[in-house]
Amino acid sequence: METTKLPPTSPSSPTTGFSVPSAEKVDGFPRRSMRRARQRRSHSSSQFRYQSSQVELTPLPLLKDAPVAELHNLFCKKLQQCCVLFDFLDCVADLKGKEIKRAALNELVESVATSRGVLIEPLYPEAIKMISVNIFRTLPPSENPEFDPEEDEPTLEASWPHLQLVYEFFLRFLESPDFQPSMAKRYVDQKFVLQLLELFDSEDPREREYLKTILHRVYGKLLGLRAYIRKQINNIFLRFIYETEHFNGVAELLEILGSIINGFALPLKSEHKQFLVRVLIPLHTAKSLSIFHAQLAYCVVQFMEKDATVTEYIIRGLLKYWPKTCTQKEVMFLGEIEEILDVIEPSQFIRVQEPLFKQITACISSPHFQVAERALYFWNNEYILSLIEENSQVILPLVFTTLYRVSKEHWNQTIVSLIYNVLKTFMEMNSKLFDDLTASYKVDKQNE
Repeated sequence: METTKLPPTSPSSPTTGFSVPSAEKVDGFPRRSMRRARQRRSHSSSQFRYQSSQVELTPLPLLKDAPVAELHNLFCKKLQQCCVLFDFLDCVADLKGKEIKRAALNELVESVATSRGVLIEPLYPEAIKMISVNIFRTLPPSENPEFDPEEDEPTLEASWPHLQLVYEFFLRFLESPDFQPSMAKRYVDQKFVLQLLELFDSEDPREREYLKTILHRVYGKLLGLRAYIRKQINNIFLRFIYETEHFNGVAELLEILGSIINGFALPLKSEHKQFLVRVLIPLHTAKSLSIFHAQLAYCVVQFMEKDATVTEYIIRGLLKYWPKTCTQKEVMFLGEIEEILDVIEPSQFIRVQEPLFKQITACISSPHFQVAERALYFWNNEYILSLIEENSQVILPLVFTTLYRVSKEHWNQTIVSLIYNVLKTFMEMNSKLFDDLTASYKVDKQNE
């Protein structure tokens, strides 16, 4: 659900009663606004509902000193105290309150991590409320619309000193030996999960790392939410592929999916196969593929290792979306194909060898030496070489002419050397076929 992003309001901003200098009226960007924008370049805060001006925090007794009879009541008060939010863009505001909250959060984290019997039923709604108030917020718009995760520095969350401790508490809460899924599921529901998934669009990589671990724990502990989590990740990816082309947390979500796919029961449900064909394979078309390609390739290979019958869908899908103009992506595709061939069943290899080696042959003749080099490296892989040898009658005629021609024409000496090695391997593999193809090639050349 989209929400309007509002700028944070400051209690000290001037009222409309003051006169504005004419220069500021003309350009619409007063100097104080520009100054504030510069301050916010590296840190941005998405907390738009500060309460610290209305609430003054006072230190509570330490949890470790509390009598057993009062422990739960004090724990609850500290949870409520940590629901107060502060403006971290103003470095000097509410320093006392910020420190009191930070100390309380540290205590809560330590208590959940080290003490037994703390998590009783009445604390569940209070704990989830404290987590929700702190982490669920409208993320700030990117300060750089052309943000490139590979080139640009991400905008870090200004409220991280508190936010990190809230995430740490949530993680310890989920991992506690006292954690009761039957109680938690009343509060960690579908709405909660949806809001959690929306946070994966955070530009701050530290936040996404916490979210990844937390969502993985939620998936593992709350079985009733599993199908819903998969469905919503599916929706995020479809929106990313076909609408926005922008979502910061694709790599982290794919990492979670890697271990989810690992746990799929056999035979694979049609829902899972559809996810592979309609979502994971089309994800290869994304402009920002390099950011999450390693995680995506891992998910694809996991599917193959679960069920070999999906191999043909995968390879034909990759060939369908093969990059035409981006050599960096071609090198990535070749790397993924090698990972796939590393685990392919020989019976499945036979089904895809012709279209696959036609594409590999096209890559060998690429004028871009990195593409040609990556394709020729396939012959350094022992398992792939054994597959080629078993099927040399089909593969050698497909690639021979190109190998011979490129060995004479390619501008890069490294490529020429690699091709000679491949030709030598083929000659040792099937000398009769090699001689026949050589003779045929020479006749064709004379006829030309």
